[in-house]
Amino acid sequence: MSDTEARNQRKVRVGVVTSISGAKTVTVKIDNRKRHPKYGKMITITKKLHCHDENEVCNLGDTVKVMETRPLSKTKRWRVVEVVEAAK
Repeated sequence: MSDTEARNQRKVRVGVVTSISGAKTVTVKIDNRKRHPKYGKMITITKKLHCHDENEVCNLGDTVKVMETRPLSKTKRWRVVEVVEAAK
């Protein structure tokens, strides 16, 4: 299996940058809506991910695509792949 095929199997998520927490690190909020198993009401589940931003291109409010990667620090396990939409 080549390197690119292995990378295609990694998890990819889209979220919004909520914080720029230091050099080359951003916090991304990911919202996921799912139905409650018993009551059927739609609920929003929010995850916050610490992501590596190598080129420091992200700003607050940007919508970004992030990909799972090896552990880069104590909390960083994701990296920014691209900025999908810049903040208005």
